[in-house]
Amino acid sequence: MPSLPPVTKAFLLSCVGLFCLFELLPWLEPWFALWPLQTGLFLPWQLLTYAFLHGSFTHLLMNMLGLWMFGSELERVWGTKRYIQILIASTLTAAGVQLLVTYLMHSQAPTVGASGALFGLLLSFGMLFPNRIIVPLIPPIPMKAKYFVAIFGGIELLLGLETRSSVAHFAHLGGMLGAWLLIRHWRSARR
Repeated sequence: MPSLPPVTKAFLLSCVGLFCLFELLPWLEPWFALWPLQTGLFLPWQLLTYAFLHGSFTHLLMNMLGLWMFGSELERVWGTKRYIQILIASTLTAAGVQLLVTYLMHSQAPTVGASGALFGLLLSFGMLFPNRIIVPLIPPIPMKAKYFVAIFGGIELLLGLETRSSVAHFAHLGGMLGAWLLIRHWRSARR
């Protein structure tokens, strides 16, 4: 198994380290989670810091697995600079969409997790390697990356419209939007 590229490794270790820190010092977490604007607890740095926090060990494990699976290869292909740009773009658009949704729904709950950034990486992977065969964990059926991304995006949209769960489905879609916009910008700049 190849070693992790530097940014992917740093992001992974930061998320794991902060998860452990906030398990020991939970009173610190509210300063870094993404709070809805109407709560009065929103602070500008939360637009990025929320991505380093996770609500449970399973949440952390699934996000870090996705980071390893998709992020490692993207960082090797794009290099450090572009990879950081896609992570930041996905994280910021996920936060922006989530803030809009929480405002419209009058939600008071904070958002945590790297899922928005991960969904941006997932979309990026599907755009760069559309015909690569991947085998997702659920369902374990081999499929082309472009179909997996489309199915996953569709499921997120349906779940976001249908349920009132604690999962930030629209933040995931926002992360995909950020990655799509940045990749489109890169491609148009090359022409």
